[in-house]
Amino acid sequence: MYSGKIGITTTVPVEIIYAAGRVPVDLNNIFVAAPDAGSLVAYAEARGFPQSACAWTKGLYGVIHRYGIREVVGVVEGDCCNTFALCEVLKSEGIVVHDFGFPSSRRADDLQTRMERFAEELGTTLATADAEKERLDDIRKLARRLYELADAGCVPSGDLFGGLLNTSDFFGDPERCRKELADAVARAEKDSAVSDRERIRLSCVGVPTIITDLWDTFERLGGRFVDHELPRQFALLNGIGDGMVETYLRYTYPYDVFRRIEDVKKEAGKRDVRGIIHYIQSFCYRQIEDRLWREGLDLPILTLEADRPGGIDERSRTRVEAFMERMTQQGRTG
Repeated sequence: MYSGKIGITTTVPVEIIYAAGRVPVDLNNIFVAAPDAGSLVAYAEARGFPQSACAWTKGLYGVIHRYGIREVVGVVEGDCCNTFALCEVLKSEGIVVHDFGFPSSRRADDLQTRMERFAEELGTTLATADAEKERLDDIRKLARRLYELADAGCVPSGDLFGGLLNTSDFFGDPERCRKELADAVARAEKDSAVSDRERIRLSCVGVPTIITDLWDTFERLGGRFVDHELPRQFALLNGIGDGMVETYLRYTYPYDVFRRIEDVKKEAGKRDVRGIIHYIQSFCYRQIEDRLWREGLDLPILTLEADRPGGIDERSRTRVEAFMERMTQQGRTG
């Protein structure tokens, strides 16, 4: 089904892939949307991946083999620390792997050198990719409009999450992505006259959740996510109209957590966010950063953790209910 396309393990400069006449496929988006996502994890475990490894890493491996992807871009610096080992396994199995990394120096010249090397490897140039960015930025403008409408409270949490997240690869079909975003914007603009600003306004930080009904759970309890940190960053809303290097330097996820915290703090203030949900993935090194988020954000924070894809477990549901009750009580006394 995906033969001839290039899988990506996280957001990369997709403009380069499109400029090379290739089609990017975000492996994460396929994994989390799969109706049998758990079986993809089980497949990796049957092939020797440990039970204690992150389910996202195992899911990506399962997607690659289930859907016949033979070429992958692995982000080996600025993302998951498991990706390097995953790429080694894939290479041993005959998968073509392109390594890409966001330099920890966050220097423009270092990033440009890596982008140029990546472009050359795929048979294109950074100048051609910059021209491709103009086409994709036109679609990102729709994602930015959806994000603006979310501030008015008229975009359901799940619609905002999906609308932003899918710009990581544009479905491998930019015109389809344009249409879906345009439809989502039209629905939100139609609903703007009856937007529900009485809901408790929330922000979600951390890696994209593997809990399939998390947004619906909060919505039923009177919450609404008006910001999803990483999907918003994947959409590169702050780089629309700018060059490739400048845009991907502003992209916070691959760099230190302190810039991410400042970014979320700024957005939370602008959007009157009342509470933060920090989602962490089991067996992920980013769990250690939870303390830094709590120290850096002056808002109530609920940390949720999950291992495998599926619905919210009862323990987490109880914690969500208690958190939302506290938020409701604060709203009444505030």
